[in-house]
Amino acid sequence: MHDIDTFLEQAAELLGPRGFTRDAQLLEPWLTDWRGRFTGKALGLASPATTQEVSQIVRLCGEHGVPIVPQGGNSGMSGGATPDASGEAVLLSLRRMDTIRALDAEAGQVTCEAGVILQNLHEAAEEHRLRFPLTLGGKGSATIGGLVSTNAGGTQVLRHGTMRAQVLGLEAVMADGSILDTLTPLKKDNRGFDLKQLLIGSEGTLGIVTAATLRLLPEIGARRVVWAGVPSLQHARQLLLHCERQAGEALEGFEVIPAHSLAAVLDHLPDARAPLSGDHAWHALVELVAEPEDADRIGEIAESMLAEALELDLLSDAVIAANEGQADAFWLLRDSIAPAERAIGPAMQHDISVPVARMADFVEAASPKVEERFPGTSAVAFGHLGDGNVHFHVLAPPGATRGEWERSDGKAISAFVHDLVTQWGGSISAEHGIGQIKRDELARLGDPTALTVMRAVKDALDPRGILNPGKLVPLAKTVPKP
Repeated sequence: MHDIDTFLEQAAELLGPRGFTRDAQLLEPWLTDWRGRFTGKALGLASPATTQEVSQIVRLCGEHGVPIVPQGGNSGMSGGATPDASGEAVLLSLRRMDTIRALDAEAGQVTCEAGVILQNLHEAAEEHRLRFPLTLGGKGSATIGGLVSTNAGGTQVLRHGTMRAQVLGLEAVMADGSILDTLTPLKKDNRGFDLKQLLIGSEGTLGIVTAATLRLLPEIGARRVVWAGVPSLQHARQLLLHCERQAGEALEGFEVIPAHSLAAVLDHLPDARAPLSGDHAWHALVELVAEPEDADRIGEIAESMLAEALELDLLSDAVIAANEGQADAFWLLRDSIAPAERAIGPAMQHDISVPVARMADFVEAASPKVEERFPGTSAVAFGHLGDGNVHFHVLAPPGATRGEWERSDGKAISAFVHDLVTQWGGSISAEHGIGQIKRDELARLGDPTALTVMRAVKDALDPRGILNPGKLVPLAKTVPKP
């Protein structure tokens, strides 16, 4: 690293007092990840307001060998936006870049900067009777740049795909400060590699996303949200297949919640109520939607679908939300599982996927194996059954000390779960990314050829290794010389 004082002076001059600070109080909230697993230090907080300023600060960091940790809403689940403890990196926040540059309602496209908050994008689309087909629990803080960089999923992937499927064009600053501009959406473009797809999901290790052109869909004319009680996860799987056959493209989401998770949420939310009476081992949250021209049919589709499911013994009981308020209340129960579990005590959270058809079998096989191997723990799975992606959490035994348990037994538990997932042909990261929390596990379990290609791409695009070092891309194993 060159003279650090010179770098700090030049960074402050380049970005001004709003754009660069070393104030400890201003830095502090952004140095710990959302889950509280990682806390680091930073040389300073850079908050550029334009793509040109991002380019200039990246070029300056490159000249002085200063590492850069890009950050959006700091709502990631894998520690991918948290600096390490060395204090040598600059935290680069994209939050000031929050402009929606253009919205073409006729084309169904919007171009927005990386710092635009997901909920604000939803509201902007709604003003034009459109919608952006990706949502998640953290929509009030998650930013577009972060969603692109982690290839975020959410609760609508079943019908619309991950963030990768929503991106039509991209703007990014590369490691040398050059600006890659592929914002113009082309239906057909055969000029070599699709570079935007390379950057999507790269977690800021190959380039810094500054803007994106995204697809928009027509507004929802009507929706029906169903809460169903089912005897087992296998029944939930069969119910999913039934819903796909009966509802077709109207099926927007299908989530599964075990009885344990619902009970935790009801304890956590003082005003929450169970949607159904009686006890049910599992619950399914199903959403059907229709465009305005088909709005009159959606109620009939939902009622017919449920009536046939009852006749087939696929569910024990079900209720259709009577209004939008109740529909939102059903989704709040689902979205509150993670904070409700966190209130109970320590847990190891695993964001895993296996082939869709095998997910129910996997959960039924893996849960008892984990609980037998680690006495006192409880394995809980919930989430996006239709995507083959569940959040497989292992709750600590009563009395476990938060922090200490995760660092000891927790690591062994995660390794065991990841081994099981790999044996079933699955992925140790379905939608939350690798970050730093799973980097070593990716090195241990990843396909060697795939890892070699990833490292080669990283070395080619970021030869000095200044972009989000220590995240996503595992270091090559050193072989002792003979």
